[in-house]
Amino acid sequence: MRSNSSEDPRVRFAIERTLLAWVRTGLALMGFGFVVARFGLFLREIEAVRQAASLKAPTGLSLWIGTALILLGVLVNLLVAAEHL
Repeated sequence: MRSNSSEDPRVRFAIERTLLAWVRTGLALMGFGFVVARFGLFLREIEAVRQAASLKAPTGLSLWIGTALILLGVLVNLLVAAEHL
């Protein structure tokens, strides 16, 4: 049995799995943010087809929420990269 656990390869593998899980979470947040931001545009297009309205209608909060999620995903990826280094 080893007394120094930092030499055990399982420790390094666990750290890499955790890193990949955080990267995956950050990418998922960015992807979901993009979907939310584009959903407002989709709703505008549907409204324009139904009522022949102007395309300059506001998108509501979906653009801001989507942008916030994208920025949160970027922040998560930057923080996990800094922590990993």
